[in-house]
Amino acid sequence: MAKKKSFPLRIDPKLYDVLQAWAKDEFRSVNSHVEYLLRQAAKEAGRLPKSQDKKMDTD
Repeated sequence: MAKKKSFPLRIDPKLYDVLQAWAKDEFRSVNSHVEYLLRQAAKEAGRLPKSQDKKMDTD
């Protein structure tokens, strides 16, 4: 598996609380849930190459 890119993210505390509760409902960490949501948005926007899109579905 490729190493993941790490970067700081500043986020409104109220939005973080929403994400934290949502992640808990989905049995994910906040980090994993944010990555999941970004991946879904990139797919819907047609921004992921097809090979990457299929690979990410199995992650």
